[in-house]
Amino acid sequence: MESTAELVEFPLLKQWVDYTYRPCTIPWRFPSDKPHQATPTEILWIELFRKSIPSFRKQAELDSTVTDAPAKAAKFALRYGEILDDMLADPESHGGPPDCILLTRLRDVVLREVGFYDIFRKVKDDENAKALALLEGVIAQADAIKDVGARIDHLVKGVFSGNIFDLGAAQLAEIFESTGSNFQDSFEKLLPRPWVLDDLDIFKQKWICKPWKKAVIFVDNSGSDVVLGVLPFARELLRRGTKVVLAANDMPSINDITYEELVQVISKAKHVTSDGKESFYGVDAQHLMVLNSGSDLPVLDLSHISPELAYAAEDADLVVMEGMGRGIETNLYAQFKCDSLNIGMVKHKEVADFLGGRLYDCVIKFTEAIP
Repeated sequence: MESTAELVEFPLLKQWVDYTYRPCTIPWRFPSDKPHQATPTEILWIELFRKSIPSFRKQAELDSTVTDAPAKAAKFALRYGEILDDMLADPESHGGPPDCILLTRLRDVVLREVGFYDIFRKVKDDENAKALALLEGVIAQADAIKDVGARIDHLVKGVFSGNIFDLGAAQLAEIFESTGSNFQDSFEKLLPRPWVLDDLDIFKQKWICKPWKKAVIFVDNSGSDVVLGVLPFARELLRRGTKVVLAANDMPSINDITYEELVQVISKAKHVTSDGKESFYGVDAQHLMVLNSGSDLPVLDLSHISPELAYAAEDADLVVMEGMGRGIETNLYAQFKCDSLNIGMVKHKEVADFLGGRLYDCVIKFTEAIP
């Protein structure tokens, strides 16, 4: 169900006189740039979004829920390409200047205008089913690691490994089409540390010494990402006494999991014990909550979230932004009243270049709350 409530600001954002929240990480233009002339960075990113059009068109053509899907997919490709052309000529032609939030929103708007609502639904359902079949083994592998620090290392690497399942990146969409996703293979091929942003040791030490009372995790993609990466990570938080809120998208966007889909996934991962309690693979699940974030994009603007999530997050002492869209391309420099963790894999060369890292590098940025 889509949210009809008015969106609000995330209550844990800092509200300092000298701090203004800006979701987008990479500055595409500066005040000195000419207002109706595309900057080199804007041109670079507009062309990056153009590269995604063929994979989106192909996915739309396969949507059996839409009549005349191939013709409508062609219409989408033409219309979105024209919008990108307009922005190259005048970056303010479609509500700009452009950023990653605007370009992703326009892409989804065009898809819906021509008749598509969720072109990745079948892929998401298939990948969720495959990942759920593997979840017990992934959890058992983590539980076999008795040292807490080593187990946290393992679980963090699992988040990175799952996060590579991202059909919004043109190159990864092509790889998925030809080979599918393989969580274990991704785990074994992670780039070695040190990563481009690597606060793993600081984060691990804080977790071991003083576990958080409540964590809000903004989740990213379906399949191996949320099921094999985030859920084992969240289960470890639960096991160590942390209440966990998983926040998922209100509406479909790329292969990101929606609130409705995540509820279904969690219901399949939990079971009721003989004493009537809900268990999540041996861990009490009463403190695991799934909420609608209010977002309808693969990136995250924390000034527009659902009031339900805002209420539930007020007493959280850890915020986790998982995935490239939510935790790297947006919110990497967001400041909070509580501890925060940005965690995800870099899947665009343009982002890697900005950070001074490598393609498929890993980001784990931990920021402690300032009293």
